[in-house]
Amino acid sequence: MKYMDEFRDPATAKKLVAEIHKLASTSLSQREPLQIMEFCGGHTHTLFKYGIESMLPDNIEMVHGPGCPVCVLPMARVDDCVAIAEQPGVIFTTFGDAMRVPGTRKSLLQAKADGCDVRMVYSPMDALAIARKNPEREVVFFALGFETTMPSTALTLLQAHREGLQNFSLFCNHITTPATMRAILTDPDLRLDGFLAPGHVSMVIGAHPYDFVTRDYHKPLVITGFEPLDILQALWMLVKQFAEGRCEVENQYARIVPEAGNVAGLKAIAEVYETREHSEFRGLGNIGDAGIQIREAYAAYDAEKKLGLPFDFAQGAVGYDPEHLKCADVLRGVMKPWECPAFAKTCNPQNPLGALMVSPEGSCAAYYAYGKLAKRKETV
Repeated sequence: MKYMDEFRDPATAKKLVAEIHKLASTSLSQREPLQIMEFCGGHTHTLFKYGIESMLPDNIEMVHGPGCPVCVLPMARVDDCVAIAEQPGVIFTTFGDAMRVPGTRKSLLQAKADGCDVRMVYSPMDALAIARKNPEREVVFFALGFETTMPSTALTLLQAHREGLQNFSLFCNHITTPATMRAILTDPDLRLDGFLAPGHVSMVIGAHPYDFVTRDYHKPLVITGFEPLDILQALWMLVKQFAEGRCEVENQYARIVPEAGNVAGLKAIAEVYETREHSEFRGLGNIGDAGIQIREAYAAYDAEKKLGLPFDFAQGAVGYDPEHLKCADVLRGVMKPWECPAFAKTCNPQNPLGALMVSPEGSCAAYYAYGKLAKRKETV
C-alpha cells in the first residue's frame, strides 16, 4: 500500500523510539515528566492503536486534549438542535456522530425516534441536495467542527446563495483551534510542556496561527499527521526542542500542511463567518472569540436567526453535565477516563452518557476501544 506502508515501517519506528529514549535519558532525566498534549482525538487513537504511548520513556506523559468538536459541544447546544428539529416542517441534517450526543432532554437520535425528521448526511452538500428536493420544507444543516470543516460549510452556504435557495440554513457551531488552545493554556489546573497540533486543522489555517503558543506561553509545538511514524517523528522533534533549549512551531506534516494554509478555504471562511463574542464549551467554559457565527450579510441562511432558539447563547450555557460524569475534567486533560466513576460502567459505547464516549475521536471512546479500562491495565 504505497503512501501508507511508508508511514508504518517497523524498522523506522524502532529507530525513532530509540532516539526519543536517548534524548529523554540524557536531557530530561532530572525533570518532572514532560507533559505533552495531543490536541486531536485522531492522534489519541493512533497512540493507542499502535501502542505508541507504551513505547515512550517514563518521563514523557501524553495528555489527551479536547479531541473533537462533538466532544466540546455543551448539552444546551444539543437541546437547541432538538428544539429546531421539533419545529414543524423542518428537516434537520447532521453527521452521524452528532446524533447520539445526549442533551438534557434527549439526543437527536431520540428526537428522530419521537417523530422528528432528522437525517444523517455525509457532507453539507448532501443537505443542500435535500433542500433542492424539498422546497416546501426548511432544511437545516448542523455545522460543527474546527477549521477542518469550516470551508465545506462556508462553500455550501455560498452555493445556496448563488442558487437563490430560500429553504436552506446552517445551525452554526464551528469553533477555532487557536482560541481553544489558548483557553487550555490559561487553565490553572493544567501543567503542559508542549503540544502536538492537529494536521487536518493546520492544513486549512497553516502554521502561523500557533505562533502565540511559543511567543506568549513558551510551549513548543509540532504540527503532525496521523500515521504512527508521523506521531513518533513529531514526538522526537518536540523532545529534541527541549533537549536543545528551543521553543518553536515546527511542521512535521509539511507534505500536507502549507505554511500559509489553504488560501481558497480561508477566503471562504472569511467571507461567511465571523467570531462570536461569547461561546460556551463543554469542560472549557466561556471562551471569547473561539466560537463562529454567520455574518449578517448571510443572515438568511442562519438557522439561529431564521428559526429562533429557546436558549440565549450570549447569556452562557445552561444544562451542564450531570455531576457524576467527569467529562469536563477529562476534556481539560486533568483526569484520565478511567478515573471517572461512570467510565466503562454506566457509560460505554452502547450507552454513552457523555460526548467523549459517543464520538469516535473522544478520548473515552479511545480508552474503551483499546482496553485501557483502568490504571492497572494501562500500566501493564
